[in-house]
Amino acid sequence: MKAYLVTTAALFALITIAHIWRMMKEDGGLLANPTFVVLTVVSAALCLWAVLLLRRVSR
Repeated sequence: MKAYLVTTAALFALITIAHIWRMMKEDGGLLANPTFVVLTVVSAALCLWAVLLLRRVSR
């Protein structure tokens, strides 16, 4: 279970970082695209959720 949570958290963190990096490279043009912004927030939330579950399992 721990390996799955670590992998999931890392994957969603990479997706979030890639989205933020792409937003910066395209000078905020993607901020006008609500789908892209929602997907960025969802991936960040899933990363946070996996980290919180990992902390709970580690106890």
